[in-house]
Amino acid sequence: MASNVRTRFAPSPTGYLHIGGARTALFSWAFARRHGGTFILRIEDTDVARSTPEAVQAILDGMEWLGLDADEGPFYQMQRMDRYKEVIQQMLAAGTAYHCYTSSEELDRIREEQRARGEKPRYDGRWRPEQGKTLPTPPESVKPVVRFRNPADGAVAWDDLVKGRIEIANTELDDLVIARADGTPTYNFCVVVDDLDMGITHVIRGDDHVNNTPRQINILQALGAQVPLYAHLSMILGDDGTKLSKRHGAVSVMQYDDEGYLPEAVVNYLGRLGWSHGDDEIFSRQQFVEWFDLDHITPSAAQFNTEKLNWLNAHYIKQADNARLAAEVARRLARRGVDPEAGPALEAVIALYKDRVANLNELADSAELYCVELHPAPELVAQHLTDVSRPALAGLKARLEGVTWEKTSLNQAIKDTMAEHGLKMPQVAIPLRIATLGVAQTPAIDAVLELLGRERVLARMARYV
Repeated sequence: MASNVRTRFAPSPTGYLHIGGARTALFSWAFARRHGGTFILRIEDTDVARSTPEAVQAILDGMEWLGLDADEGPFYQMQRMDRYKEVIQQMLAAGTAYHCYTSSEELDRIREEQRARGEKPRYDGRWRPEQGKTLPTPPESVKPVVRFRNPADGAVAWDDLVKGRIEIANTELDDLVIARADGTPTYNFCVVVDDLDMGITHVIRGDDHVNNTPRQINILQALGAQVPLYAHLSMILGDDGTKLSKRHGAVSVMQYDDEGYLPEAVVNYLGRLGWSHGDDEIFSRQQFVEWFDLDHITPSAAQFNTEKLNWLNAHYIKQADNARLAAEVARRLARRGVDPEAGPALEAVIALYKDRVANLNELADSAELYCVELHPAPELVAQHLTDVSRPALAGLKARLEGVTWEKTSLNQAIKDTMAEHGLKMPQVAIPLRIATLGVAQTPAIDAVLELLGRERVLARMARYV
């Protein structure tokens, strides 16, 4: 197989790159990388009415964020129109395609009559050239479409690398329109010419394309082309077992960035969505490429599990470099209008909190507490800053004005205050947390105070004592 492998990811820019498309891209990319082959990005933008530049950019952004770098492309189908028309002319000359003058109204009437007879609605082949058949005179008022002359008998079959043997009788397939009346080629035809010209050896795509495959194989064979191997990936279900929708993950890949996920966590999770390597749950991108094959893709639907994705994300945040996380958090704080430099060094804040969060937004929430003027919830203040705790905080504040500002001394000052006022740790630590950070739960309070610094701590405590 070696370097002959050529795969492609070919999204339509009629929407954003969602999680199902991202998995298809990942599997196609990984298969090419595993075999030292070539991964091609192709933008199928022939649906002019629905394709948008914004959607194209969203696809490119999503691929870049996931780290799925293409070796060739992106290619755009709208820039290949001359090539498609050239092949259509070749097929017309060879007799593998023909002009059809059946109007839309006629087609509707034919299909209604077929339904009334209990037949499958389909084009009836009235303009299909056959030996000994006399065709009607072309009507001047109708611009013809071009139809592919599908084989009339036999079957089209392929050994799907995920689903196994699939065979469709040619009598089930009517003659597909490959060019509209205005001359623009249709989706199934463009895909075939692209796969032929780009030398695609393996087509890895969603199983919503299974019905397109027999038509595409027949057109490829009519062109004398080598038919690629096909692997159709089963659909992804939501957490609740229903079809994946926006409410459980079928959103733009870039929304995962917005929601605080690291790309390596998403890639790791997608890698396990319908594929497995034993019981391994956590693996690097490099390890995934080394392990990836098509033999271990399950033919049954994969189920999205948000809880597992969150668990993986927390793992990767723990493992990530603090400087990298600081840059991510700074970007998020700036978007909120918070100056990332208004508090202590972000890397130090991240080192204290990274083991406690599931996503980067939670990390930014914690960092924000160190950078802004606090407004604790009134109910928290009323519950914890009481007539018992306030005198203790006043005594602690006096001690903190003169101690060495490091954890050991800060911890001792808190313990001395507890002893002096006959209080337990929560009776001092929780009011202190609310006074200094505005929340009741934080990492170790001595570490929090050390990080905040003497000036901030004393200024924030002064508002309550």
